[in-house]
Amino acid sequence: MSFDNAFDALAQESDDTRWAFGTGFADPLAGIDPAVPDGVDRAALAAYCLMLGDDALVMSHRLQQWCTHAPELEEEVALANIALDLLGQARLLLARAGAAEDAGRGEDDLAYFRDPPEFRNVGLAEAENGDFAYSAVRLLVFATWRLALLDRLTASGDPVLAAIAAKSVKEVAYHRDHAALWTVRLGDGTDLSHERAQRALDDLWPLTGELFAAHEVERRLAGAGVGVDPADVREEFDAVLDEVLAKATLRRPDPVPSHLAGRDGAHSAALTGLLAEMQGLARAHPGATW
Repeated sequence: MSFDNAFDALAQESDDTRWAFGTGFADPLAGIDPAVPDGVDRAALAAYCLMLGDDALVMSHRLQQWCTHAPELEEEVALANIALDLLGQARLLLARAGAAEDAGRGEDDLAYFRDPPEFRNVGLAEAENGDFAYSAVRLLVFATWRLALLDRLTASGDPVLAAIAAKSVKEVAYHRDHAALWTVRLGDGTDLSHERAQRALDDLWPLTGELFAAHEVERRLAGAGVGVDPADVREEFDAVLDEVLAKATLRRPDPVPSHLAGRDGAHSAALTGLLAEMQGLARAHPGATW
């Protein structure tokens, strides 16, 4: 399957829910009108697309780091495909952010030439991988939350954002199911795998509060029918997690207070190291193509 650009693909029906549309095209916005709809705050839309795009970009890089380290060959391929899916979503969302911002910045500028305080991803995406159980449970939490958001964004008042979400839900549904299978396999497996899965869930849970604490930009765009208030997806998230954790014989951790951090540019040292690795080549050779 090949297309001249990503937005050709957005208009096509496909039964392949694992299609990685982040490859095979040069300009994510080629062939589509990126005009911001009347009445939509350009700056808010750009900021919102940065949030969603940064979540995908950073999580994609964390998954890519499992290449050559996954426990089995089939999982190498699965994690690489999931990482490519998220990279494709990041390309589209960062391109949309640049077009809405209208300041001459494209996807590469936003991915490679911003410093950590300029990134708007949630802390869950940037945390170090840890062991395989940690990454499997982290992917379950991330994909469950993201799928609920994207499903609602298919009705966005921004046609471009709605089209990106409509294509992305097919991919993230697979990501969630894949992570759920591994969480059950590990949680309801040996004593050691259960212990590691429970420890992963306990360690990750403090990072979940941020997922549902709405930023001012999210609230504003939700009120305008363009974005989604993340607090509105909490019930769906809890229902899915409760079902998976019950099958995995894992104990849901106690609630933790919600907090904002990444959406306002506050990040852990883990993001600094990740960006140094991801951005090093582009910064060493600015303007280069290959």
